[in-house]
Formats: sequence, structure tokens, C-alpha cells
Amino acid sequence: MGSKAASIRAKKRILSPLTWRILAINIFALATAVAGLLFLGPYRDGLIEAELDALKTQTNIFAGALGEGAIRTEPTGQQKLDVRHAADMIRRLTANADVRARLFVVSGELVADSRRLGEGGRLVRILSLPPPRDDDTAARRVARVVDWMFDSLQTRNDLETYREAPRQTIADYLETRLALAGKATGIARRNNEGGYILSVAMPVQRYRQVIGVIMLSRSGTDIQQSVRNIRFVVLEIFAAALVITILLSFYLAGTIARPVRRLAEAAMGVRDGLGGTAVEIPDMTRRGDEIGDLSGALRDMTDALYKRIDAIGRFAADVSHEIKNPLTSLRSAVETAARVQDPAQQRQLMSIILDDVQRLDRLITDISDYTRLDAELGRERRKPVNLGDMLTTLADIHRTADGADAPRIDIDIAAGANIEISVVESRIAQVLQNLIANAVSFSPPGGVIHIKLTRKDDILAVCIGDDGPGIPDGKLDAVFERFYSQRPAGEKFGTHSGLGLSISKQIVEAHDGTIEASNRTDADAKTIGARFTVRLPVV
Repeated sequence: MGSKAASIRAKKRILSPLTWRILAINIFALATAVAGLLFLGPYRDGLIEAELDALKTQTNIFAGALGEGAIRTEPTGQQKLDVRHAADMIRRLTANADVRARLFVVSGELVADSRRLGEGGRLVRILSLPPPRDDDTAARRVARVVDWMFDSLQTRNDLETYREAPRQTIADYLETRLALAGKATGIARRNNEGGYILSVAMPVQRYRQVIGVIMLSRSGTDIQQSVRNIRFVVLEIFAAALVITILLSFYLAGTIARPVRRLAEAAMGVRDGLGGTAVEIPDMTRRGDEIGDLSGALRDMTDALYKRIDAIGRFAADVSHEIKNPLTSLRSAVETAARVQDPAQQRQLMSIILDDVQRLDRLITDISDYTRLDAELGRERRKPVNLGDMLTTLADIHRTADGADAPRIDIDIAAGANIEISVVESRIAQVLQNLIANAVSFSPPGGVIHIKLTRKDDILAVCIGDDGPGIPDGKLDAVFERFYSQRPAGEKFGTHSGLGLSISKQIVEAHDGTIEASNRTDADAKTIGARFTVRLPVV
């Protein structure tokens, strides 16, 4: 037993297993919610659509400007693009815009590119410098790791990779081919760095005649930055919520784990201290929760246990005292019989020895019945029994077994009343048999045993009275104590163990009933006998 108590005491640690479980569950729930917020695929797709719509508006402006200001009329009356003028217009329109403009003629040739300067057609790439790293905090580093992780999970596989041929034509891009057919189209693609390239192509028209295609492209860096900024905010909120969650988890664990551990240690102390110093279970009933209920239940259980232990101790002392009397008499008779030579004295001693042995046998039998009573009452099944028929049968048995001078038994059973009750039949019969036998033993020759069965509401009451001397003053409750010794005058000592009424009370109370003793009196308040009343609920 001590090893288990020691193992519980050894578990006094900063974080108990229950605390770990509470922390894990709360953090997992929080992390799951945050992971859902960090998964910003729909938000990113919405940003892409919004950027494409804005780019379409910008492209429409470019196409309208080129259609109005970069057209020349051939001598034949045909409308054509003025390529030099169109290139100048594109450079001016894109000077303060973060877009790339490319102009194709209907023959498919690229004639203007905002990234081309000079006659040599040199391609100038404009690269933005990375922002200063003065905000490279731990949170930002975590955000970049989270970006990489979620971006790898959220990569749109439906987007093709942007590729640019050294000599571009209108046939290289789907949106330019559709624009040549008169349909404005926007397309998003992935670049080699994992970002996005957004492109919109529209026809350049003059009097509904398509004379070229303008395509505007821009990087999706703003989209990635917007997603990254939102993730960073979510991570900041997550960090604050995580701290609060951990603190609340410790508080919750403290209100559960520590009280439970205190109750467990107190329960172990009760177990280890049985038979010694009583250990009190902590009173937590004022909490008003399940732990308070557990504390109250353990306290009630411990009180009942200590009372049961005290009762067992008293019972053992009573049994020891009662057994010692016949054993002392038996030992004395045996020792005397060994020295006596007179046959008459030997027969008398042998009679005493036989009486003591029979007394011990009755005592042990009643003690055994008394100790097994609780367990047997819990196992035995109740069934409906007619109490009137049971009393009549028991009275007939006594009338048949007793002699001519035995007391008369009168039975009064309430007519028309439902006197059927669900009980353990053998045990209730044992109670009534004991009370009738007790009344017979105390009644004088020619006396009367009065048995009355009545019903009031849901209570059946059996009254059994006699014409004996009654119960001494102050002994009405004592008669139900174990080994109560007062017996009728002239009865042979040791005929009864003194457990009959105690056993009867135990059986009746197990059926949620009551048994009480009183005296019968006449008109002058003189005691004319004893009466025992058993009340049983009809369930």
C-alpha cells in the first residue's frame, strides 16, 4: 500500500499529466483555428481577380489612347498604327506606372515595348532593390517560414509558368491571340521565383477595325506582400492568444489537477491510516462543481467507512465478550469433570458442557447470519408477497408446534386492503417469525398474542403485542442492540443469542422500513405487555 502512496507523492511535479493534456488540447484547438486563417488561398485568388480587373481598366485606357492618337491614314484610306508615335505614347503612359506595355500589329510582330530603349532594340530590365532589413525580427523570420510552408501547400497548379521568347510575336500569348479576335482577356501566370505575372490584352481599334493588340503586364508582388502582411498580423494575434491560452490552461489545470491530487493523497492517507489516526478529506464542496461533488462523496464515504470500522470493532468486542462466557463455563466444566469420580456429578457436568456447546453453536450461527446479512440482502431479489397470508401461515405454525398452555394467537387483517408488498420473502418472514417467537416467549400461560395488519396510504403496518411484563423503562431502543440480555423469567440461560431483534431491525431498514418497540397499557396506564410495530413502504 505504501508504494502506491509513494508513487502519487512522487508525481508532485510542475506539470502534471493532466496539465499537459489541457495544454495540448487548448493549443491544438488554437493552432487549428490559426492554421485555417493562415490558409489564405481564397483571399489570394480574390486579390488576383481584383488586380486583373484593375489591369483591364488600365489596358482599356491604353487601347483607347492608342486608337485615337497613334493612327495614320494611308493614301489608300486604310488605317494603320504609327509605330514610332505609338512607342512614344507607351513610354509616356508607363512612365509612372508599374506595368509593362507591349504593342503588337495584326501581322503578329512586336513593334513597341516599354522596356525597350533606343533604335538598337536593347532590352533594359528594371529591377527593384530589396527593402531594408531593419524589420528582420524573429516574428518576421517566423512569418517567412510560414509563407514558404503555406505557399508550397497553396501553389495554384492550374497556372502555367510565364515564358518569354527572345523574339516575341502575337502568337506567343493566349491573351494576345484572343485580343486579335476582338476579345479582351486577362491571365495570371507563375514566374520562376514563385510569384505571379498578371497580363491583360485588348484590341486597339479604329472605327471597329482591329489595327493592333496592346498587352499590359505587371508583377504580383503586391499580392504576395498583402498575403504576407495578413499572415504576419495573424501570427502576432496567435502569439498573444497563445500566451493567454497557456496562462488560462495553467489556471484551469490548477483548479482541476491540484484539487484532484489533494483528494487522491488524502484518500491514500485514509487507506494507510485505517486502524490508526483518522485522516480528513479536504472539504471542497463550496466549489459547486464536479470536484466539489467528488470531495463531498469522498468525505461521506470516509465518514461511513470510519463508522463501519468502529461498528466492526464494537461488534468484535461484543462477540468476544459473548463467546468468552460459554467458553469459560465450558473450560471450567471440562477441568472439573476430569477430577470428579462421582457418576452423578459427571452426568451433571456433561449436561453443562452440552448446553455450553449448543449455546456456542447458536451464537456462532446467529453471528454468521448477522455478518452476512448486508451482502445477502443486496443479492436477493424482491418479489410480490401477500403479507396477510404470510402472517396466517406463521401463526398456524406456532399453533401446531406449541403445547396446550401456549398463548393464543389472534390475527386482525384489514379487510379489503391491498396488502401485497415487494420484499425479500425469506427475510421478512424471518423478522415476523422472530417477533412472534419473542412474544410467545414473554407471554404467560394462557396469554394472547395480538397480531394486527393495517394499511395507511402506501405504508403497511404489522403490530405484534403480548401479555408479558413489557419492556423496562429506558430500554425501548436498547432492545434492538446486539446481545441484549434481558429474557423472560424462568427461561434457560443461553437459549437466545440476543441478536434476533438487531437482525430484524437490519432487515427492515434494508427494505426502507422502520421497527419500533413500545408497551401496551390499560386504562390506568399500567403496563400489560409489549408491542413491536413494523412499517414497510409499498413500492
